[in-house]
Amino acid sequence: MERTDELLMEAYRDGDQSAFPPLVHRYKSPLYGYLMRMVHNSEIAEDCFQETFLRVHRKAHTYRSGATFRSWLYAIATNTALDTLRRMARRPQTDPIEDREPEVAETTDPSDTAARNELRATVLAAIETLPPQQRAALVLAYYQGNTYPEIAEIMGCSLGTVKTHMSRALKKLSTQLPRGGVL
Repeated sequence: MERTDELLMEAYRDGDQSAFPPLVHRYKSPLYGYLMRMVHNSEIAEDCFQETFLRVHRKAHTYRSGATFRSWLYAIATNTALDTLRRMARRPQTDPIEDREPEVAETTDPSDTAARNELRATVLAAIETLPPQQRAALVLAYYQGNTYPEIAEIMGCSLGTVKTHMSRALKKLSTQLPRGGVL
């Protein structure tokens, strides 16, 4: 029987070094995808992913039995991404932000595919303009499928604060996106 994330983390916290690699493996794709949506750069997302698991290692002793590992991990990842975004904002960037999500052909009609890819790029560019806390709340909700209470736990804030971040993010996006734009 496969051990749960929580049991693996508890085992790792208690000294079982073999419990760490399965956690990294389980979260490689979803966590990397989340970080890509936050920082919009594959190298920086990879750095954030590695830093997140380095922090998990360093803070393993603080993991509480019974806590949801996923929420604890995403809280660490969110803080890592927000720290990175703050550092990036302080440093002038000479290179344009790179590495958008890969273009996905969902129809066989090239004009439909091109229009969909253009809309996706427009949405990602609009999300990139959001303040970091709003971006985190939006990505956690729409791309990661978290509920507002889960987002509050991940971000370490109240449910009301999450609702405010979401409301402001959606309001700003509504002014930037063409009618019918989808997240």
